[in-house]
Amino acid sequence: MKYANYISKIEIRSLWSGRRHVKWTLRPDVNVLSGKNGAGKSTILNRIVQNLRNAPYSGEIVKNEFADVKVVFDPSDATCIRYDIIRSFDRILMDNGRTQVITDERIVTELDWQLYQLQRRYLHYQVNVGNRMIQLLTSGSPDAHEQAVKASAMKTKFLDMVDQLFEGTGKKVDRQSNELQFLQYEEVLKPYLLSSGEKQMLIILLTALTEDMQPYVFLMDEPEASLHFEWQKDLITMVRTLNPNAQIILTTHSPGVIMKDWQHAVTEVDNITT
Repeated sequence: MKYANYISKIEIRSLWSGRRHVKWTLRPDVNVLSGKNGAGKSTILNRIVQNLRNAPYSGEIVKNEFADVKVVFDPSDATCIRYDIIRSFDRILMDNGRTQVITDERIVTELDWQLYQLQRRYLHYQVNVGNRMIQLLTSGSPDAHEQAVKASAMKTKFLDMVDQLFEGTGKKVDRQSNELQFLQYEEVLKPYLLSSGEKQMLIILLTALTEDMQPYVFLMDEPEASLHFEWQKDLITMVRTLNPNAQIILTTHSPGVIMKDWQHAVTEVDNITT
């Protein structure tokens, strides 16, 4: 198994019952898909996700129940790619086997469920960083301490980002806890009690952090939903700060998402469909 660094091209054949075809050459850093309502932004993103779930992937046209999709990796001999998907809806969960989790952790919405899963991933990330620091400090290298500090710096950057985003409401991360929780005027606050916008921003940044600087495809469908305009403007920059090796592919209606020098990364649906 060889992991790709990013997706270089996507082709979708016979989209919308064979009436439209998609050919999209992607940038290795940021790709913003734009278009009017009903143009097919989310449909295209969903086809990409469906295809990636067939990994390991060999590069040929893969038939599935939605469309014929071809994804070209860089390097071309890679067989699969790491990816994360962020959904912006916050609907109430139905009872689908998560009852115990919902009862114990007050998990009642889709965003709560994503946070619950990320909590475990966050703990795993911290263990990995801790192990790397131990290896560095016991390696005997003269610059081991400096390297160990750098290994833990990204987590600190993440915590500082979250504190800055939430400071207007008196919330700050409880840095004494291994789990992610908050202090609001000295009262402990679980992340499931945050507002929808706060949960959404936390999920996006926590996902980027726990990718642990690895090449990932970071897919987001209209991530601006529920986000304050100022947060929308900083969204891409913050994700790229926490993981500069991530390739971002997102759909959006908001000009705020691209305001900070990402206008050149915008692709209109009409320009990639024939």
